[in-house]
Amino acid sequence: MPGFTWNNSDSSTKIGSLMDRPNILWYCTDQQRFDTIGALGNNFVNTPRIDRFLATGTAFTHAYCQAPICTPSRSSFLTGMYPSALGVNGNGYEEFPRHHESKLLPHRLSKAGYDCGLVGKLHLASPAKGQEPRVEDGYRYFQYSHDHKGPRDRGHDYAHWIKERGFAPEDILSERAVNDPASYRMGAKLKSFGGFYEPSEQDDNIPPHLHQSHWCTERAIEFVTTERSDDQPWFLSVNPFDPHPPFDAPWEYFRRYDPDSLPGAHFAPGDLAHQQKLADAGVDFQSSPVHPDELGHRELQASYYAMIEQLDHEFGRLLDVLEASGQAENTIVVFTSDHGESLGDHGMLLKGCRFMEGLVRVPLIIAWSGRFSAGQRCDELVELLDIAPTLGEATGIGVPWYNQGRSLMDVLEGRTTTHRDSVRTEFFGAINYPDQTHATMYREGRWKLVSYHGKNLFELYDLEQDPWEHNDLSESPDHKDTLLRLLSKSFDQQVAASPPMPERTAPF
Repeated sequence: MPGFTWNNSDSSTKIGSLMDRPNILWYCTDQQRFDTIGALGNNFVNTPRIDRFLATGTAFTHAYCQAPICTPSRSSFLTGMYPSALGVNGNGYEEFPRHHESKLLPHRLSKAGYDCGLVGKLHLASPAKGQEPRVEDGYRYFQYSHDHKGPRDRGHDYAHWIKERGFAPEDILSERAVNDPASYRMGAKLKSFGGFYEPSEQDDNIPPHLHQSHWCTERAIEFVTTERSDDQPWFLSVNPFDPHPPFDAPWEYFRRYDPDSLPGAHFAPGDLAHQQKLADAGVDFQSSPVHPDELGHRELQASYYAMIEQLDHEFGRLLDVLEASGQAENTIVVFTSDHGESLGDHGMLLKGCRFMEGLVRVPLIIAWSGRFSAGQRCDELVELLDIAPTLGEATGIGVPWYNQGRSLMDVLEGRTTTHRDSVRTEFFGAINYPDQTHATMYREGRWKLVSYHGKNLFELYDLEQDPWEHNDLSESPDHKDTLLRLLSKSFDQQVAASPPMPERTAPF
């Protein structure tokens, strides 16, 4: 059964006055895989600042998002609830459900006296018409930019910033070609959606000093250096668009990578046939299976790593400001991403209804100087919805009855090395594609089960023997008992992840 309980009271270690409460910096990249950090084993990507940050906190190496798509994942980790429990299962909603706004972590923190800010992407609702509609989300400071495409007629603060520097946004920002369902469904076939833009010294993409990732840091610095009273804690959510495709890194960073020297996608001869079987069954995805060479996967990887190196630099700038301003010791810093990127693995690009490791497993590093264990690596299974109850406990605002996550505080403070026995991820018609596929992933120990509901299709992987999921065992007679056992457990998890009932206040 899932590692969570519902109760009728907040349960947390209460921290006294506002003065005692930590600040929170939550840095969330977009579409960054788990295997993109140098100090965690990738010798091809340059992430010196994240590597140094890792030495100050705990790296959770097996953190899983609750949906491999933006809006349900972000809604989930900001509330501590599964997407299906919220009823926020996909992208494209007109607005986040107002009856759930009070469950958003920044809303709760603002009610508890925190000064809350957001920079960059929000994506709790559709941004297709400009700045997305907001509910009472708790953010006083709000600097919005969904991405570096546009320009937008309204609400695109990054575009306004470019204008202030004497540049025309239409000359700097990349073109938005996905404005209607028909073009959106072309997915990877549109260069502006998921293609590769090779820069040169003479013909750059967006240069670093005008890039959205740089703008995010500038606005974040403005927020964290704002004059506040001594007893005023703050919460800041920083959400750059990179390394989300298209693959359009600036020349300054792209030039540091030689595509021919990179390992490229994880691919085996049988992958195309397997992925084609899923595609023939109508399972939704933003690309069709092709050999990674047809995708130019090493060039894509070079640009992807270059975008991450730029983010590493910008994240480091923000940490330097925290240190210089004397706030580092009283600030919890969370570094993570909303979901991953297939990046040519198995012949697939971008995202959709698949649950490959590169798509559902993300970085998660949490630090609090002097309070949390430093330089710790935790290989336990973790869900991103565990972040909200962790911060609820750390700040003293509590873990509410509806939370389905499990606080990581015992691990972070060194009281235990165990956390979860299993994790789950959902895809319930999450993108505007024809099949509106419903599927779930359940991982327990070495085993991963994927169920494509209503299709009599499954995937079963032994991640100990087959870490990159090239050998589906779901139809293996030798693994029938394992399949049935995991199907039963997965069903139990799905039932337990149903929307929680209202808080129980009386025996009957």
